[in-house]
Amino acid sequence: MCINPLIQGTPRTEPGRQLDLLLVNAPLRDYRARPRVNDYTLPVLGMAYIATYAASRGYHVGVLDAEAAGLPVDETIAAVNQARPRWAGFNLLAPTYELTAAIASALDPGIRVMAGGHHAKAMPQRILADPRMAHCDALILGEAETRVVELLADHRARADLPGVMWVDPLLGRPVTGGRPGAGHHLAPDINALPFVDRAYLAQDPYTADNGLIEANMVGARGCPYDCSFCGAAVSANPDVTIRVREPDNIIAEMQQLRDRYAVRAFRFVDDLFLGAGRVIDQMTAAFDRADVGRWAVWDATGRINVLDRCGDDRLAQLAACGLREVALGVESGSERVLSYIDKRITPGMVLSVVDRLVTRGINVKGYFILGFPDESRCELLQTVDLIHRLWKVADRRSGTFRVSVFQFRPYPGTPEWGRLMATGRYTAEQLLAYAPVDLGGDDEAIRGRDEFNFSSGLQFGEAGEEEIHRHLAELAREQHARTHPIGRH
Repeated sequence: MCINPLIQGTPRTEPGRQLDLLLVNAPLRDYRARPRVNDYTLPVLGMAYIATYAASRGYHVGVLDAEAAGLPVDETIAAVNQARPRWAGFNLLAPTYELTAAIASALDPGIRVMAGGHHAKAMPQRILADPRMAHCDALILGEAETRVVELLADHRARADLPGVMWVDPLLGRPVTGGRPGAGHHLAPDINALPFVDRAYLAQDPYTADNGLIEANMVGARGCPYDCSFCGAAVSANPDVTIRVREPDNIIAEMQQLRDRYAVRAFRFVDDLFLGAGRVIDQMTAAFDRADVGRWAVWDATGRINVLDRCGDDRLAQLAACGLREVALGVESGSERVLSYIDKRITPGMVLSVVDRLVTRGINVKGYFILGFPDESRCELLQTVDLIHRLWKVADRRSGTFRVSVFQFRPYPGTPEWGRLMATGRYTAEQLLAYAPVDLGGDDEAIRGRDEFNFSSGLQFGEAGEEEIHRHLAELAREQHARTHPIGRH
């Protein structure tokens, strides 16, 4: 059997054995139309967790990260059909669903299909009714490690598994499995899961521009907040039990990555690592005991309202423990909009927290969104102004502030989606008509941004798309100029 060299994992070491499962990360866009211009994408940690767990149970698993490879849709289809796995697994995301469905529909009929992800949870009935997903034998809602293994053992096990859906051939409608005593599948013990096998990741660990070898990690699952636009909102994930890994378990994985791959920089990509005071206290104490700040730096997402309550001593201790950068979801510079999207913060709080962090040499990355529903032009400009004010704050301090700005797009299952549908002004088809945002430039600053932006092509606030795109381009260029100043070598 010929295995595509782009397939990560055990196929490289056991090329003659049939794959039990090939997990496929669809490309963000069809790169036949335009080649991919970025050279790095975030690793598919969720798929790697599933692959690692299945391999630990004796199954032959591979991961095809078509986005990381910049594969066109037709080449992705060809790679899966050539590999001929028993099962192909897909992560369904709203902006890439159409491409994923096109790939699934073109697979050899002998390949069983399983799928999961945020979009699967938000619209399971719609997905199972899609003719392109006719070969989907298992739609897995929620965390999938243990249920995937049960399906690989015997696909008929789906009848026993909670949160697994399929179309009953006799009834002709979707049904859901589940039996008493099987609820443990919905919330696996994250401290008992094996550490992610990096062989399943195309670009992790990786060498950063500064020469440090870096790796991405997950420290917790679930989010207790309900930001109206976010797919991780607690109301969109009622099945998720919020769990945080034990500090010693996290440090053990960091040490393994250090010893095996010489990793010295870590990025925690989950919502809770610096998003709850109790977790911050536990992690800081454990990192201090393990002297992490002596041999590593690390980045994490954080909550502004939580960090606002942290004393200066705690922030200084985080810096001493190696904290290099905090990613903060700011979203807007308008107090009204922040209240509307349930961020539980104010612009003044944002300025204070960023100032306190960068004063201690901790860098900050801020995420912002332009074009929220009912956002006035004045409120949009308040967001742009806040970004400039935060740049100026950091210019006076030892830490840096950088921004990543997006155009608003609605995700099914979120509170914002429900609000928009309740107005009666939109159909699901309109809201789901995602297309890549064209920022109208071919310079490096724009090429580095537009693949991460999508739009439904609808105007939700006072500012139209052209105006929003102009601001996105201007902010991207300003940030690029700050990150790559003239004369820097």
